[in-house]
Amino acid sequence: MSLISIEEALNRLLKDVNPTASESLPLLEAGERVLAQDVAATRTQPPFSASAMDGYAVKAADTEDPERALKVIGEVAAGHNFDGTLQDGEALRIFTGAPVPAGADAILMQENARRDGDNLFCQESVTVGKFIRPAGLDFQEGQILLKAGAPLGFRELSLAGAMNHASLPVRKKPVVAILANGDELVEPGQTPGPNQIIASNQVGIAEFVKNCGGIPMMLGIAPDQPEEITARVKQAIEAKADVLVTLGGASVGDHDLIQDVLGAEGMELGFWRIAMRPGKPLMAGALGPMKVLGLPGNPVSSLVCALLFLGPLLDKMLGRSVPLANQGVTKATLTADLPANDMRQDYLRASLSTDAQGNLTTEPFGKQDSSMLALLTKADALIIRPPHAPAASAGEKVELLKLR
Repeated sequence: MSLISIEEALNRLLKDVNPTASESLPLLEAGERVLAQDVAATRTQPPFSASAMDGYAVKAADTEDPERALKVIGEVAAGHNFDGTLQDGEALRIFTGAPVPAGADAILMQENARRDGDNLFCQESVTVGKFIRPAGLDFQEGQILLKAGAPLGFRELSLAGAMNHASLPVRKKPVVAILANGDELVEPGQTPGPNQIIASNQVGIAEFVKNCGGIPMMLGIAPDQPEEITARVKQAIEAKADVLVTLGGASVGDHDLIQDVLGAEGMELGFWRIAMRPGKPLMAGALGPMKVLGLPGNPVSSLVCALLFLGPLLDKMLGRSVPLANQGVTKATLTADLPANDMRQDYLRASLSTDAQGNLTTEPFGKQDSSMLALLTKADALIIRPPHAPAASAGEKVELLKLR
């Protein structure tokens, strides 16, 4: 199977992917979830014309003469109302949020009023509507204010509460089963044998899944034995995981067994091998309703492929209106030369800074070996070098994917 472009791989991966089912959650549990349906206001806000200030409800025409005494006929606080109608020459003590009484058409701030018993003197004239929040100023009953696909942060949850919703329909979190493979791997904290290494990918991928809004399901490390790999794959199937992510073992070496095992279980292969660096041996397919994404075992390749493929897959499953995967691409000015590129799209680890004029600049690291995980943690961005890109000189603009 020949190398395919990243664009083609993404199109194949995301084709026929449907959002997860919805569930209703109380507002206090819906934070950082994705809204599954449009939500309309069940009330008008404010439901009545309200005072925006502490002061006096008046008729604007009565405030033009500072020597004229207005008669204060009572007061009204938030949560209460005044049953009467304000007449010419009258004023009503009022507090922020209280309903404006009938007959009043303006609010005189208390700082601009002088009170002598029940007599009120206006030290500043006001215009009609001054400091009155009309009914429906914020929104109207039936108005759709939160749309499906919106992420629910503190602002959206506050608005939902104001719309009088105690709960919201949200997308269920996709369950992502994560399986590492290889005789050479041991879990972090264990003592590796003389020919073994610590498996770190599954930890990073699990955190990435959580950051994207999914639930990681850890399947551990399967040794290079078909029956061990099969048993763990069956665990993912029985748990009805939405995605199975395998780490390593998807290439064509004698000890790369993932494709064979998944094929025996009925996986339909979507594609394998991408024209990218790092991450060429990436595999995708479907095992019944469960999507399968085989990430390279190399730690940097694995995490970069998660950014480029697993992130968009979870975005689509969650029905995000603005995918997280699209939010980090920007441009910056190179501070070092880059050679011409070959047929694969490169993602170069790089630092970011700003020049004296405040422009964003980027410097690629001198070493780019895909085994160097420490270098990835130091990177601020990945410079994107398209296939067959010509040599680029310092001072030119390049596209990059921000990591921080």
